Amino acid sequence: MQYRSLGRSGLSVSAIGLGTMTWGAQNSEAEGHAQMDAALERGVTFWDTAEMYAIPPTASSYGKTEAIIGSWFQSRGQRDKVILATKVIGGGGGFAWVRDGKSRPDRANLFAAVEASLSRLKTDYIDLYQLHWPDRATARFGARLYSHTPEKDGVPIEETLAAFADLVTAGKIRHVGLSNETPWGVMRFLRAAETVGLPRVVSIQNAYNLLNRTFEQGLSEVSLREEVGLLAYSPLGAATLTGKYLNGAVPPGSRRALDHRASRYATANADAATLAYLDIAQRHGLSPSQMAIAFTLHQPFVASSLIGATTMETLISNIEAIDVTLSDEVLAEIDAVHNRLPDPCP
Repeated sequence: MQYRSLGRSGLSVSAIGLGTMTWGAQNSEAEGHAQMDAALERGVTFWDTAEMYAIPPTASSYGKTEAIIGSWFQSRGQRDKVILATKVIGGGGGFAWVRDGKSRPDRANLFAAVEASLSRLKTDYIDLYQLHWPDRATARFGARLYSHTPEKDGVPIEETLAAFADLVTAGKIRHVGLSNETPWGVMRFLRAAETVGLPRVVSIQNAYNLLNRTFEQGLSEVSLREEVGLLAYSPLGAATLTGKYLNGAVPPGSRRALDHRASRYATANADAATLAYLDIAQRHGLSPSQMAIAFTLHQPFVASSLIGATTMETLISNIEAIDVTLSDEVLAEIDAVHNRLPDPCP
């Protein structure tokens, strides 16, 4: 395993991170425990979860993943070997079962969310606490266009960060991160940290994969210049890059079969781009999944690439992508496809 610095936190995280959102829905508690055992044995020490997991988000699945991680900590006693990240939902509604449907990133909600996560996770502290999405209108989760509606802005960034600061002081969390953020949002959080003396965000967790390289357009410069590491989620485009969803296929038991929400990867040019990347992998004798993960690991702004799997075989194969180095020829062919079919699944 390789390890990389997480922003200016002083933490060193495994370049492959363990995604957990299937535990409690597609995976049982026992399967989640087995995945944690296997990941830790292979040096994967950075684990990411969220209060809203398992996925798809429902009242019955809420908090289940954190609880499975907590039962693993309780049974294994290896909390000190893991750098643990979780997330608090942003504003905007849609989660009537979370804090009476009134959750926003304000002090009361953040403190309540942290206490609930700590209880489920059976730990005294969270290494990285992330805001799952901004409390304002942004182009996210597949949207391409930003709609400027400042009248709908939610909790001010300074207020959210001040609450995070109090949680750091209380020892509940160690560091602060963002997720599904924009360049403007990251810079506003950084400015608040510098001007008001609040915690500096150390990471941003956004989608980044061969079908969605939008992070490179503005956020990559912010990430590198400001030392805010990318935690790249969906490096396989929610399994789209495996080819399993080609031609409208929805295999039984797959995420698309179980999730009531439309997939951001079911777009007009997704199949064409996926086929082109599968062709590159086949011609160069590479596993398509490992090639896709290795591509994210090649980027200097990526601190950790978050992989997830429903089977042990897939999990281990994805972890083994750490040993794959893409040749200049492969990288050039990937860029050629990207230039022809740029970001079909933002």
